[in-house]
Amino acid sequence: MVKLDKIYTRGGDTGLTSLGNGDRVKKDSLRVKSYGEVDEINAIIGVVTCYCSDNLKKNLRHIQNELFDIGAILCVPEKKK
Repeated sequence: MVKLDKIYTRGGDTGLTSLGNGDRVKKDSLRVKSYGEVDEINAIIGVVTCYCSDNLKKNLRHIQNELFDIGAILCVPEKKK
C-alpha cells in the first residue's frame, strides 16, 4: 500500500490551477470544467465495466482510451501563433 504523507504545492489556493503546459487558469474555467466532465464520464464507464459482458467491456475500454486522449487534449491549450 502506498503511504502518502504530506503533499504541498506551496501555491496556496488562489482559485487557479495549472494546465498541462503550466499555464494558470481559473478553476471554474470552461476548459477545466470540460476535462473534469470527461474524467467523470470515464470513471462511470469504469464502474459499468465491472457489471457487463466481456464483449461490452472491450468496447467500453476502447471508449475509455479515447476519453483519456480527449482529456489530455483539453488540458493542454493550443500554442498561440
